[in-house]
Amino acid sequence: MFVIAGLGNPGIKYADTRHNIGFITLDYLAQQLNIKINKIKHKALVGEGHIGDEKVLLVKPQTYMNLSGESILDVVEYYKLPIENLIVIYDDIDLPLGVLRIRPKGSAGSHNGMKSIIYLLQRDDFPRIRIGIGKQPEHMDLADYVTGKFTKDEIPIITEAAKKAAKAAQEIIMKGIASAMNKYNG
Repeated sequence: MFVIAGLGNPGIKYADTRHNIGFITLDYLAQQLNIKINKIKHKALVGEGHIGDEKVLLVKPQTYMNLSGESILDVVEYYKLPIENLIVIYDDIDLPLGVLRIRPKGSAGSHNGMKSIIYLLQRDDFPRIRIGIGKQPEHMDLADYVTGKFTKDEIPIITEAAKKAAKAAQEIIMKGIASAMNKYNG
């Protein structure tokens, strides 16, 4: 079994914001796999299905970004999930808009959702897919930037990135992290 967690903030206020690219990506993945993410479990909205022969659980933590680890820890402990079968998808301000960076492990960087997950799991050796949202303008507060919506010009770029990230998550499950890195890092 694999868990694919997309990070974001719950509620209509945060829908389609930069910080919610993990949720947006899971929506594309759910659409591709015909999975409904509509059950409430583990402080998250979840949906179950399959990628190939592998059972997958799509997870959108509903704890707000900075407490994402509470939901992820609950899922990992409940399913006794091998840590390498957890894939986390989230936004990254240090990558240019639309650029994907897939890694088998690593630090949280400046991302508070990932800090929460790593702190509570006490591990950082799980695959992650980071989606570049670009740096905030100098005059703008970081929190306002990440909770802001994409501009009209950014939407086609980020939509394509989310679709690619959804494919990359499937690639990790079907062919492994190295294959996904070779195919989708850019």
